[in-house]
Amino acid sequence: MLIHIVKSGDTLWSIARRYGVSVSRIQSDNGIGPNQTLVVGQAIIITLPAVTHTVRSGDTISGIAASHGMTSLELIQNNPELIYNRTIRPGQQLAISFRGGKIRDISIKGYAYPHIQRQTLLRALPYLTYLAIFSYGFKESGQLIVPDDASLISSAYSFRAAPIMVMTGIDESGTFSTEHISNFLNDSQLQDTVLDNAITAMLDKGYLGLDVDFEYISPDDAKAYIEFLEKASSRLSASGLTLNVDLAPKTYAAQPGLLYEAHDYPAIGAIADTVLLMTYEWGYTYGPPMAVAPLNQVRQVVEYAVSEIPADKILMGVPNYGYDWTLPYEQGVSRAESLGNQTAVARAAAYGAEIMFDEAAQSPYYEYYRNGQRHIVWFEDVRSIQAKLALTDEYGLLGVGYWNIMRPFNQNWAYISAKYNVRKIV
Repeated sequence: MLIHIVKSGDTLWSIARRYGVSVSRIQSDNGIGPNQTLVVGQAIIITLPAVTHTVRSGDTISGIAASHGMTSLELIQNNPELIYNRTIRPGQQLAISFRGGKIRDISIKGYAYPHIQRQTLLRALPYLTYLAIFSYGFKESGQLIVPDDASLISSAYSFRAAPIMVMTGIDESGTFSTEHISNFLNDSQLQDTVLDNAITAMLDKGYLGLDVDFEYISPDDAKAYIEFLEKASSRLSASGLTLNVDLAPKTYAAQPGLLYEAHDYPAIGAIADTVLLMTYEWGYTYGPPMAVAPLNQVRQVVEYAVSEIPADKILMGVPNYGYDWTLPYEQGVSRAESLGNQTAVARAAAYGAEIMFDEAAQSPYYEYYRNGQRHIVWFEDVRSIQAKLALTDEYGLLGVGYWNIMRPFNQNWAYISAKYNVRKIV
């Protein structure tokens, strides 16, 4: 596997010829449309097979996989065209392994809403250990607010991804509510009712664990939050279910702010089976232009986390999106547009922008003009993903969690396939 940075004059054909790979594979691995122009500075992942198999008459996916000592799913991971069409034809070249070998085993979580497009979901599922379905809530009566999750659960199992129920503190209006969470954390009977209903639903539907995503908890409720998590962990464990807790991106224990204060890293780390560090949103909708997850900032969170929580319990959050800001930025006035990483590259092509790369943030960005107004876009590409995953390797983390998989990001999955063995627990 290597990364090619597009230079002036490069074409898909010239890049394919240089590395001895097909144009179609470059397009597939990078999510490049048939009529899409390459952008100067664009990062292109090139997956170079070490071993290939030429399909013969009578071959099957399972038979080919078995003959090479791999599972059918691993063969599909290496050849994403098989995700959508399991029909193989004589003469077809399939990648068995890639040059450079695998770095290590890794766990990968992807968060998704029920309205995710089917093709985007299928492209991600082979590379997921967990599919976290967003989200369940609860009413003041203890009745669950239930998403339309049946199709996602079924799809997860078809690719051996463990379906995980996400429980949030979102109220019936659809917003994270400090008051709603506080009422819950100070009402033991309400907690019991919600847990009863959640565990029943998990067992009935085939969920394998609960992901608690409580944000903006009042510092006055910090102790009650720990007590709830202890109760939840005990109840879930008795039913053979796991507990993950999502953590605000702290860099030290006493970090002030509503987002941080009730997230007690050592206490929560001792209770939960796994935790997710929400290491994104430095660049955000109403904030000044910057990388969504600058590596220098993410590193500080990881360094603090591993000082308080066993590394093999930690999933590091990775954003699957970027932002487009209109300049000049005005605090309290400006509102950035959220966009997918592949859309960001297509927009750069449409406006003739050159993609740059910030070494400190380890993130790509570019500027362009639209209707006479200057814009700046920060997003993720295979270089930033490589840097983030290298950070998890450096600290021996369990893996990563993507917020979220609602937008296509083929480069990411191609990189995962080439460099990691994805753990499957189903």
